[in-house]
Amino acid sequence: MVVALAFTALTLAGVARAEEKFVFVDIQRALNDCHNGKVAKAQFKARLQRVQGQLEQEQSEVQGLKDEIEKKGSLMQPEQRQNVENEYAKKLRDFQADYKTSSEELQARDKEMTGAIVRDLAAVVRQIGQRDGYTMVLEKGGLLWASPSVDITDQVIRAYDAMNVKPGSLGAAAGIGGRANGFANPGAARSAPPSAAASGRSTIAK
Repeated sequence: MVVALAFTALTLAGVARAEEKFVFVDIQRALNDCHNGKVAKAQFKARLQRVQGQLEQEQSEVQGLKDEIEKKGSLMQPEQRQNVENEYAKKLRDFQADYKTSSEELQARDKEMTGAIVRDLAAVVRQIGQRDGYTMVLEKGGLLWASPSVDITDQVIRAYDAMNVKPGSLGAAAGIGGRANGFANPGAARSAPPSAAASGRSTIAK
């Protein structure tokens, strides 16, 4: 009798474990490969190139004035030299201010768009999890190992793209904000300012 009860308990425990369904999603890949992510990446790259072009022109003007002072300054009249030095100082200040502003604006826009898409993806993950009866959906970044057979990233991407929605609308409708229920913005701390982003690297472009 004791053996039978023990066997029954083990069987029930096995059934309970069998009913638990764990899957994972690679949010970074979903962000990069979904339609909205690709569009955001292209827009960021174009914006980055425009900013870099403007800053490079300003930097060239500053360098030109510096070279003029170093090469011809000793031959200039004091008043002329002072005028050139004043212009150089002004352009240098303007360049530094523009660089700082551009860097901050690029990073803020990158973070905003990335966050909106990640929240959308979290909403899609929630829908799929509830529909398919998953016990838990984990994020790949927090896993040591998992079988590729339980990777639902492609499914999440297809579902999100099929909805054809404006970035952020799904997350807002689902009431998802902040870290998107544990999905931190991938690479958010690595958004690059213009000088370090020649390759277009950003949170979205990771």
